[in-house]
Amino acid sequence: MAEPGASPLPAIPPRATPGRAVPGPSDPRIPDARPSDARSPLARAERFVWLTARVLEQRLFAYHFRGGDPDPVETALDAYRNADGGYGHALEPDVRGPVSQPLHTARAVRVLDAVGRCGGQRVERVCRYLTSVSTSDGALPVVRADGLAHPVAPRVPVVADPPGALLVTGPVVGLLHRNEVWHAWLFRATDFCWQAAESLEPSDPYEVQAALAFLDTAVDRPRARAAADRLGRLVRERHLAVLDPDAPGADPAPSGCAPGGRGFPHDYAGHPHALARAWFTDEEMDRSLDFLAARQDDDGGWPVGRRPWAPAPALEARALVTIEALRTLGAYGRPLG
Repeated sequence: MAEPGASPLPAIPPRATPGRAVPGPSDPRIPDARPSDARSPLARAERFVWLTARVLEQRLFAYHFRGGDPDPVETALDAYRNADGGYGHALEPDVRGPVSQPLHTARAVRVLDAVGRCGGQRVERVCRYLTSVSTSDGALPVVRADGLAHPVAPRVPVVADPPGALLVTGPVVGLLHRNEVWHAWLFRATDFCWQAAESLEPSDPYEVQAALAFLDTAVDRPRARAAADRLGRLVRERHLAVLDPDAPGADPAPSGCAPGGRGFPHDYAGHPHALARAWFTDEEMDRSLDFLAARQDDDGGWPVGRRPWAPAPALEARALVTIEALRTLGAYGRPLG
């Protein structure tokens, strides 16, 4: 699927909700303080977003970093919604065409959560769609082959009878639990996520990140911490994290690992309250954040970190990665303006 730093479903920062004790900021947005330095990371990223991004990402940028309202974000997201309650229209850039897909709908849930709108009748319709496309074990496939007659990235698995995937199911279940959504679909999907997270034998960072997206907001905190501790030990033992970005060869990749197929500490712990933050020392985390900050390109955007398969998806993905990079750096108190 995606390369490190370009996961389709990035880490979920926790949010305290009524009746739940989930540590973390209630609103991770950066206060609107327009920088006077046009070369600051935020100003350069803003120029990149306005030059290249879709309307949705432009409005997300305004929401997260300019004190924007959530209504325009929700309005822009509506353009991707279909009558079946799912989302399509290349909301996730690697899957083109109008057809609703689990991968697109997972991205939509992420956006709704980001602006505090993950609830009500809209999410009820989303859950009905998720029910209709789930596999026999109650999980979500990445994409469904039926009706998929439009281009998709070569790395996206398209099979006639797709299995349930933690990659999509974990983040969606985590977000719905975080927002105290209760729907029948969640019962079996949650069981799937626990089983997958607690038995995962990781060989690449993407399923680990998906497991963490679930564990970071799971209701049973002791169980979640135990599962995360096990994954953290395996990630370090199997060299699935680049601990020194300046000398990646000093920590060899596991046998069979694709080039670029390892994550950095900031990929696993996208905010300081993440369970995966305990996996890394302060020095390792600082090096990782230094590396992330230094990756901002001259045009103000962050690279996706994978070979582009078509011009438009590559450009759309860069806006997503840029916003997430800024949010991660801001969550750790790195200066942006």
